[in-house]
Parts: sequence; structure tokens; C-alpha cells
Amino acid sequence: MEAGTGLLVCERLHARHDSRWLLLLPPALCLACVIETLGDGGASLVRKKHVLSCFRDVLAWHAVPVLQLLAQEERVCVHFIGTLFGMLHAAEDSSALDLPTEVLVRLVAELKLEQYVHCVLDESQKELSKAATMRGSLPTFNLLGKLADAIPGLADILVIEHGNLMEHLLAGLMYPNEGIKATVCYLYGKLYSSPISSERLSVHFTEKLCDLFLATLRNAQTKELQVNCMGLLKELLNSDHFVSVIMSNSRRGADSENAELLEEESPLPLMLKKLLLSRDELLQVASVQCMTSVLVHSPIRYAPAFIHADVPEFLFEHLSCTSEILLWSVYCCLLLLTEERLFFSKCHTVYGIESVVRSLKGILQLNNVELHKQGLLLFTEILKRQPVEIKLFTNLAMCKDAIGVLVEAVKCPVLEVAAEAVKAVAAIMRKDHLSCPPVQYVELQRLIETMLKRCADLSLPPINRRSAKHSERTFSPGLMEVFISALSTLFAVVPSMHEKFSRKLASSSFIRLALELKAKFCTGQSNPALNQACSSFLYSMCLSLHSAAEKMEDSSQEERELSDLLQRSLPQLNCSVPESLTLLSETPDPFCLDEALRSHQYCLLLLLYCAYALEDRFVPEAELFSAIRNFLLSVQDQGDCPPPYVFRAVLYLLAVCQDKGEALDLSPLCAIRRVLENTSDLSLVYIHHPLLLKFFLHYSELMGRFGHRFLQLWFSWEDYSQIETEDAVSGLSFGLPDYPNSFTTLLHILKDNSSVLLILLDLVCLSTTEVAHKILMTLSMFLKRNEDVVVCDLLRSQFLQILQQLLVESSSTTLRASKNLPLLLNLLFLVQLRNEAERELDSTDFKLLHHVSDLCGKCRPGDVELLQPSLNFLYWSLHQTTTCSQQRVVAVLLSSVPLLELLQKVLELTWMWPCRSGPTLSSSEEALLCSAWLLTASLLAHQHRYNSEVHQTISLDVEKVLNAVILRRKKPALLLVSILQFLRAILRQNFSSALLVLIVQPTAQSRIESSSSEDDASLYPLATWQVLSLVVSLQNLLVQKDLLLSQSVVACLEVLMEYLHRKNQGIALHVVSQPWNRFLLFTLLDGGENSFLRPEILRLMTLFVRYRSSDIISQSEISQILQEAAKAKLAELSGATSHALRLFLLQLQSGSCEMEPAQEGTIQTLLESLPARTRTRTHLSPQDMVYPFARRTSLVNDIAKQGAAVGRGVIFNLLLHAIVQLGLNE
Repeated sequence: MEAGTGLLVCERLHARHDSRWLLLLPPALCLACVIETLGDGGASLVRKKHVLSCFRDVLAWHAVPVLQLLAQEERVCVHFIGTLFGMLHAAEDSSALDLPTEVLVRLVAELKLEQYVHCVLDESQKELSKAATMRGSLPTFNLLGKLADAIPGLADILVIEHGNLMEHLLAGLMYPNEGIKATVCYLYGKLYSSPISSERLSVHFTEKLCDLFLATLRNAQTKELQVNCMGLLKELLNSDHFVSVIMSNSRRGADSENAELLEEESPLPLMLKKLLLSRDELLQVASVQCMTSVLVHSPIRYAPAFIHADVPEFLFEHLSCTSEILLWSVYCCLLLLTEERLFFSKCHTVYGIESVVRSLKGILQLNNVELHKQGLLLFTEILKRQPVEIKLFTNLAMCKDAIGVLVEAVKCPVLEVAAEAVKAVAAIMRKDHLSCPPVQYVELQRLIETMLKRCADLSLPPINRRSAKHSERTFSPGLMEVFISALSTLFAVVPSMHEKFSRKLASSSFIRLALELKAKFCTGQSNPALNQACSSFLYSMCLSLHSAAEKMEDSSQEERELSDLLQRSLPQLNCSVPESLTLLSETPDPFCLDEALRSHQYCLLLLLYCAYALEDRFVPEAELFSAIRNFLLSVQDQGDCPPPYVFRAVLYLLAVCQDKGEALDLSPLCAIRRVLENTSDLSLVYIHHPLLLKFFLHYSELMGRFGHRFLQLWFSWEDYSQIETEDAVSGLSFGLPDYPNSFTTLLHILKDNSSVLLILLDLVCLSTTEVAHKILMTLSMFLKRNEDVVVCDLLRSQFLQILQQLLVESSSTTLRASKNLPLLLNLLFLVQLRNEAERELDSTDFKLLHHVSDLCGKCRPGDVELLQPSLNFLYWSLHQTTTCSQQRVVAVLLSSVPLLELLQKVLELTWMWPCRSGPTLSSSEEALLCSAWLLTASLLAHQHRYNSEVHQTISLDVEKVLNAVILRRKKPALLLVSILQFLRAILRQNFSSALLVLIVQPTAQSRIESSSSEDDASLYPLATWQVLSLVVSLQNLLVQKDLLLSQSVVACLEVLMEYLHRKNQGIALHVVSQPWNRFLLFTLLDGGENSFLRPEILRLMTLFVRYRSSDIISQSEISQILQEAAKAKLAELSGATSHALRLFLLQLQSGSCEMEPAQEGTIQTLLESLPARTRTRTHLSPQDMVYPFARRTSLVNDIAKQGAAVGRGVIFNLLLHAIVQLGLNE
């Protein structure tokens, strides 16, 4: 088309065209020339695109005359449409499809004549039928989708008159090309957007499309396909029938407690959760809206599937976003979930209430009334529906924040918002919401006053060196030339030794020697031969050292550039040390094209780098640091960007000189940052050296921008094999090994700069498995070596994010195979141990608790490395808190059905060991058994204490539990202690618990004896012979004189006697009066001084006195104890001994046995002299925790000897429980 005269025509063709085809428009256009040129096979593609582009513009601005002209000639119009259709399928790439598709769609849509629509549809049908490949069908699918978008009713025509099109669409969805799949999904979306078409395609969807579409959505990788899939899904979810079909497919997995089955079937809730976790806001909004579209049909029917998929917790996490549409969508979805009781009993509201309050606080600053109302409505529903037995607010701060948000909402000038706020105020006024002491009366008064002031306005409707000692004597230039030349020759004569040779010469100050010779003899044109010899020597040495240091791929180009730089600049670099510093500080003339100065500076920096790297620091550090600072300022002013190999030298020199110079100010730091930002890969300028690590992390300007990548490089270079070995050895000695200097430097940096910890925790998610493993080891060592550093709160929130990402991105199988997850859990437990006792748990604690308990439910009993730290964490969370939080912890743990099922499986391993026919349990498995028994015992006690709701019971055989102690077969002492703790718990509850189902089976012994024995009946579910066997076994365990075991045995005997005394006093008297008890008592005494003043002896004698067993303990023993106590230094007694002595004296004072007046006076004096009791639980170090009743570090070694049998984690866990039990007994 020529337009030189303002006329768009084809000169070759225009002469034979009738004048009526000429449109007198600005510009004038010959429509016949357009049609004929586009159909001309000899015309080039470029020409055709130009013609079509011109026609599109004319059609856009002058549609009426163009359409009127075409409508007059139906044959021409059909021909034109066919020509455009042919161009679609002649296009060689997708970029050439857009223009003809746009013109064809606009033309057909603007003509508004049915015959042309059918013409296009018929041609499309033919093209699909004859397409040799699915790629050939892509233009047709694309065209139909655009037509359906532009022409109302076209979808119905396609479905009714071209029904066989569906088979082509199904084939397109199965084709392994996401571009084709995306186009097909777009067209399907248009078809299902029509009610008529949707009804006709109902069977097609149920029988053919549903499974194929869900598979496509699950495996979609490109954003285009994901968006189009979500568009189709949103149309489908408008129909109750389609929702039922899709969710029926999903619920086959959702109703199951088997997490692996959920993952294998990939039901819709899991797919939507995956899209919710994407970083694309469009997909996030679409995901939440699709969830809402499902739930709106029937929250009660479909909400459990989303709750079992843990969708609510991720919805709560997205309340921190800034997108108003996403916030609105999340509010709507959560509001529908509140209609299901499981949403509350699974403690999802406990997990997310802080997010809701924080979100409300943020949106009240926005000008979006509907968003305000929806957020407040959600808050109200949560407050109203939260079960009374599960506390919603975890601490006072959260309660204050919630009340503060409501105050601001009530003050809102928009009456609708204030009305919603008043309803939330009414809901929060429940006793259980405000019963966490102390009640916040001041905040409540302010809230009520604010609400009353607004009541008049409201009408409530329904609802971050060696310096070589060179003398000043005159050298002979000729002699020095021969000497230096001889050294240079060695590089070529012995190439295999060049690296060792270079390092030896550089470390012996030969770089300094060569530079001094050049400065002294080679200025101007003097001694060119010596200058050349020295330059060649320095060139060979620098290249050799560079090649040895850089092992990267594609370094050949860098070496060529370096070689060229040295060859050009070294002969001209003839300056002394002071002159070299001045040279570094100079700035090139911006109007001069000569780059010699900058090249000389680069060359000098490389020489200094080689010298400093091998400890030849012939330039003073402080002066060099200042000179490089000036060099950076010059680079910044000129906008230069030194090559990576030069800037690597700059960074190294700055790092090693940093301590001798002043800190860099903003200008040189900006220069460093600009150069690094222009470097394609930070590894190009990286040098693995502790001082460079310290330099980078010292400046926040560098750390914030490059800290992540720099630390990644650091860990990828570090060798942790020695650290792992030394840590394993130190595990038995509880000592701290000597780590390499680089590792120690990093630990010091972490101690001084907590922001680096946050970067490391980010890298756990972003780095490779190997790097993440090294980071977790580093953090573990850091916490062990620095108990005084307060980083718990900082770490816990980051651990939560890491744990969330690991759980979302991994299946059950990959989680169990993870090398890093056990390290993370151990690290979490280490952080937890550093917290003070009886700390009120916050939302982060409960979220961590939720995730760890969920993780346990996904594990198998054999996943020891995961379960051991997980159970330790759960146990510690249960005990290291206030009563208010503890009740909620119990509710969270008891709501996890998979966790309780796992506990039962682990406990049952106790009966399987030792097995003569199979291998014995490993030390880690024994440790896991200890943790499981202790956690179960604690859950029993606290469930009984708080009467918590039980979602799953644990079934145990009474006889097997007793036989674990009676027939102990050399079980480790700590495992026995754990089982005894469990026995104490069920004895205290008279073998009655909502959590525990006890299986009582008749035994051979019980069949021999009369089943109708009155004694057996009174002791049920125990038999008399079992009680007597248990007593004998406990007495035998006492004889072993294991300190920890003795304490647990005596405690178990105390509870057993209480049980017997309640059930059958005759049996109790029989047990306590056995002569063997007196023999046992004297066996335990070692005959030494103060032999009676041991906690286990005192508690045992208290037991005998309580039950008036005068045959076992006589007046003489009582007198001896009183005499020893009177002589002892009571203030120096251990806490356990002091406590046991107090109990013994009080028992005597109670009148259990007759006392002489003198003895009564002694008892009273001793009671007054004992140290005052305290309930304060101090923070214990791991060494103290080994034996809480007598903190003697010698006991550490005693228990460490059992390290082969039981891990340290279980020892900690066990004794934490012992501390708690001591507190309960007091």
C-alpha cells in the first residue's frame, strides 16, 4: 500500500478496481486493494501485515462506511473473511496470529449478521477436522475464544450446532503444551458462562471433563494456564451440580485422616491452597474467591474438606497483605468457614485471631467502608462462636489490642461501620473472653464509654610483615635484571610448580622487591631491560596466583582481560609506596579519553591484593584503606565500573584493612553498592575469607542488599565435616570444641548482630538443602555457645515461617526424608529451653505448636529424627506456660487426631522390645519411647485437670503396661522412669480417663485364682497378684540405687499406696507392713554420715510413717533422723532433700506416731530452721536439668554414660517433667 499522496492503494492492482471500493476517508483507502493484497500469494508477509494494520486502524476509526460497503457484497465479504481465516493458519509463529485474529473478530462482530458467524464457525469446524497436529488447532481455538467473548450467544451456537467441537477441546487439554491448554480452558470458560450451554454440557463435564480439568489445574506451571483454569473454575462453581461433582472427587481424600492420600489425590482444597501460596496476587484472589464460591453453596457440607487441608491457617496469614480485594476475599471465605464447628475445635481461630486483630487495625486506616464492615463481621462471628473451653486470646497484650481495635471501630464516623463494631463489642463481653487475669478494667471502661457516646447516633439494623628487611643500599640494575629474569624463567621451566613457586615468592616479599626496583631504577626511560624483567616477573606471578584462586567455570575470558591489563599497565607502573597511594587517590580527567590512569590503578590494586593475601603488607593498612576509599569516590564520580577481578581485590583489601581505618561513610558505600548491583553474579567478586564476611555484615547498607547472596556463597564454600565430627564428640562430654577460625568468626558476628540471624533464617528457605543444613548447624552451635544472647522471640517467628514453607512445599514422604527438618526442630527446641518457665504463650507459640503437632501426625513411628525433637517441643510447650495458656495447649494437642494415633503406635513399641527374634531398639528409638510415655502421661494429667474435649482416645493394655515394669528385661533407667510417670498419672485418676481406654484381659494368673475375689474386685482393673508383683519390682529398682530412678520409684510408691488406701485398706496395710520393707530401708542406707538425709530415704520413711507401719520404722530410726538433721547445716541441703525433710517432719507432727515432748520440740525447731519454700522455677541449664533435685554436675557424667542407650534430648525431656511433678507435689 502506497501512502505518498495520502491514498492507501496498491498501484499495481488499483487500476482495475471499481471506484465504489474507494473509501474517501482520512486517509482514503481502496478496500478492493486491501482484500486482493491480502489474498495475493506473491505478496510478502511484511507487506500483508502492513496492509492489515492499516485496515485495522481504518476499521477502528471509520467502522460504519467500511461495514456498509462490505455488507453490499456478501460474496466479497465471505471471500474477505475466508482470506483472513487463511492468514491465521498460514502464520508461522504465535506473534503473527494476533493481528489477523483481532481484525477477523472485530469484522464479524461489527457486521452483526448471522451468516458470517456461521461462515467462520463452519470454517473453524473444517480446520479442526483436518488439522494434522494439535498445534495446528491453536489458531482456531484462540479465534473461537475471542469470538465467544465478543459475540453474545455464540457459546450457545457452538454447543448446540457444533457439539463435536467438545472432542477437539478434550484432546487439546490432553496435549502436552500449556499454551494450547490455556486457550482451551479460556474457550471452555466462555462456554460454561452461558446458562444454556452449561446445562447442555453437564454430562460432558461429569463424565469426561472433570478429572481432566482437575489434573490440568493441579499440574499447571505457566501463569497463563493457571489464570485461565481459575477462570473456568469460577464459572463452574456457579453451579451447585458442578460443585458437588468437583468436591465429591475432593472429599474422597478430605474425609480421610490419611495425609498421604490427600496428597496423592490432590483434591481441590489442596490445589487452591497451593495457588494461595503463590506470590501472584491475581492467583491468590482467584484462589480465595473459588474457595468462597464452593463454600457459599453449603458451608456445612464443604467446609470440612478445606479445614482438613489446613486452608484456614494460610487464609489467616494472608490477612497481613495490603491488597484490599484480597483482604475482602479472605474475610468472606473465613466468614463462611465459621459456620462449621470443626473450624473452632481444630483451634484454627486460636491460630489466626492475632492476624484478624492486626488486619482490622490496618484496614481502619483505609477509606473502604465495605472492607471495614466485612472484617468486623468476621471478628464478631469468631467471638460469638468460639467454644468456651478453648481460650481465644493467648495473652493480655492481644486482649488489649482487640479492645483497642474495637474502640477505634466504634469511633468510626460511618454509622454502618460503627454498628458492626458495637455487635463485636457485645460478642467480646463474654466471660471466657475476658477471664484471663488480670481483667482489663481500664480498657473495658474506655470501650464501654466510647460505645455509649455513639449509641445516640446508631440505629442498629439486622446485622535487616612481614616487611622484608630490604636495606637502602644501592643495587646494580644489571645484576637485579639477571636475578629477576632468572626467577621469571622458572615459571616456564617448571610449569607444574608455578602455583607453589608463586605463593612462596609472594609470601617472601618479592612483589614489594619488584615494585621497589622499578620505582628506584626504572622511572622515565631508565633501565628498560630491568623494567621489562620486573614487569614480566610480576605478570607471571599475578596470573599464576589468580589461576590458582579462581576455580570457576568460564574464567578464561576473565584471565584474558586480566592478562591484557597487566601487560599494558605493569611497564608503566614505576612508583614508590607513597606515590602508589597517591596514584590510587587520583581521579581521571573526565574530558580525557586516555584510560591509562584507571588501568594503572586497577593494576596496582591487583598487585596489592596478591601481596596482602600472602601476608606481605608492605603498605600501611590505615593509609591503604584511606587511598581505596578515595578510589571508590573517584569511581562513583566518574560512573566507572571496575571489572569483577579488580573489584574483588578492592573488597578484600578493604576487609583486611578495616580494623586499622575509620568506618566507611555513605559515599564509598554507595560506590560499592553501585558496582555490585552492576555485577551479574556476586560470586565473581567473592573471596572466601572471614574478614570479608565481617566487612560485608558490618555495614547495613551492604548487608541489607547483598547479605543473603553473600552468606549463601559463604556456606557453599565452608567445609562443615570437621564441625559435625567435633560436635558429635562433644555431645557426650557436654564440652565446647575448638572450631575453625572462619566458623568462630561467624559465631562472633551472630552474637554482635542479630540481623544476620534473620538473613540466615531466610536462607534456610531460599538455599539448597546442603546450604540450609550448614545454616541450621551454625544456629544450633550459636545457641549452645551463647546462652546469654536474647534471641528467642526473634527466632521463633522466623522458625514459624520456615516451618510453614517446609510443610507446604513437601509431601509426607519428602518431609520424612528431609535432612534439615530434624535440625530445625532441634533448633526450635533449643530456643524453647532458653525461655523462662511459666511464660504466657503468644500467637507464634500456638502457631508453632499447631504445625509441630500436625507434623507429628504425618510421621510414622520409625521417623525418630523428626519425632524426637517434635515430642520434646510439645512436652515443653505443655509445661512451660501459665495455667491460662496451658489449658489452650491441651486443647490444641487433644484436637490433633493423627498425633494421638501416632502416640499409641509409638507406645506399643515398648511391648516389642526386647524381642529375641528381632533386632533391639536403637538408642534413638529408646529415647523416642521415653518422650512418648512422658507426653502421654502429661496429657492424661492435664486433660483430667481441665476436663478438655477429647477427639481421639489412646488404647493400652493394662497388663502390658505393668509388665513393662515388672518384667523389665534390662530396660534403660530413663525408659523405666518414663513408664513410671505414666503409671503415676493413671493411678492418680483411678484408671479412669476420657483420653485413655484401658484394655483388661484375663491372664493365666487370674484364671488360676478365683475371679470372684473381693480383693480383686475392689482393686479393679488391677489384680492382687499384679499389685504385689509391682511393689516387688519397684523395691528391686530402689536397690539399684540409681538416683533419678529412685526418685521416680518412691514417687510411684506414694501414689500406689494412695490408690490402695482408697480402694482396699487391707491390701494397703499388707503391702506397707511387709518385713522386706525394713530390710529394703537398711539396704538403701550406706552407713555414712547423714545417710538418712537423702531425698529418696526421707520420702520412703514418710510413706511408712503416714500408714503407721511401726514394724518398719521404729522410734530409734526416727530419733536418729532427728539427730542427723539437727547436726546438719540445713541451709546447705539441696532443694529436694530440704523438701523431703519438711514432708517427713510434718508427717511426724501430724500425729501419725507417738512423739516424746523433746522430739516434738526438735521437730518444731527444725521446721523453723529449714529454708523458706518457694515456687519460683528458675531457668536451668542442660547440666542442671539432668537432676533437678540435687544440682551436682558430677551426675552429668553418670547419665552421659547412658548416652549410647538414650539421647540427651530425652534426658532433658524427662527431667523437665520431673521438675513439673515436683511443683505439683508441693
